[in-house]
Amino acid sequence: MTATPAISGTIPGSTAITPQSRIASPRTPEPALTPAEQAQHEQAQPAQSASAPESNAIGTHIGAVVYFSSASENTARFIAHCRLPEVGINVYRIPLRPKDAPLVVNEPFVIVVPTYGGGDISKALPPQVRRFLNDRGNRSQLRGVIASGNTNFGDAFCAAGDVIAAKCHVPFLYSFELTGTPEDMRKVREGLHGFFSQLASSKPAGAD
Repeated sequence: MTATPAISGTIPGSTAITPQSRIASPRTPEPALTPAEQAQHEQAQPAQSASAPESNAIGTHIGAVVYFSSASENTARFIAHCRLPEVGINVYRIPLRPKDAPLVVNEPFVIVVPTYGGGDISKALPPQVRRFLNDRGNRSQLRGVIASGNTNFGDAFCAAGDVIAAKCHVPFLYSFELTGTPEDMRKVREGLHGFFSQLASSKPAGAD
């Protein structure tokens, strides 16, 4: 896993994910709200109950991973083989079917996503992932992205990771092909442990 800069707090300026997101999309800052407008907005957005992890961290909890996997289960198998709960990481899965209850995550997480679209960057992001990240509460907890892809996609290899990193202003931590290799799984497991440990050490004193 490549080195990344320290990250703390919420991600400023993150914008909603749309099907037209591109790697080089310009950043459009949102207008600042007055205190009264902010209070009104918060009152209009009731807090949602956090979803339960698919797999709970064992021992000391240090962070979370959210992943999406299609019916092929390729990403699900990769995540399972990483054995993330053993290093203190909660694991959440984005629902596949629209009728399922939406996933709500109230802790800092790294998202792991496959790349769709067959080489078309405008279709690289699974719609389920787009919906999940378009929830501002979920998006505020995003700290990084890991993506899989197919080298046959050419320049669009792992483009889902590029899109999320650019639109949400978080680091693209790692990429792997298709179902990954044992070496990929080792790097992700060890890299995420180090990444979340770094986040914890950079957290301001007294922060929750």
